[in-house]
Amino acid sequence: EVQLVESGGGLVQPGGSLRLSCAASGFNFDDYGMSWVRQAPGKGLEWVSRINWNGGRTYYAESMKGRFTIFRDNAKNTLYLQMNSLKSEDTAVYYCTRRGVGGYDYWGQGTQVTVSS
Repeated sequence: EVQLVESGGGLVQPGGSLRLSCAASGFNFDDYGMSWVRQAPGKGLEWVSRINWNGGRTYYAESMKGRFTIFRDNAKNTLYLQMNSLKSEDTAVYYCTRRGVGGYDYWGQGTQVTVSS
């Protein structure tokens, strides 16, 4: 059974940092690209970042460039998102997703990030 379990969310002040983790199991992690997607209160899903199977290529939404870093440790079957210089508009539930042939085929349960003073 494919499982994606996010952790690392929480309450942080503006300008602060958080590192999210996504532990993957039930599939060959290094066969798949992975992404982070977020959903702010009352809004739709927003793609955040993507990484290819070996971490050699990464992509970011424009508003995250220079602040967020996606990386992975295939030996630990774990995806990460390092978030720096956080802003109130980064408040959202963050999901990790597996990029399958037809799109994002598996999602985690999400982890809440709240940026507030």
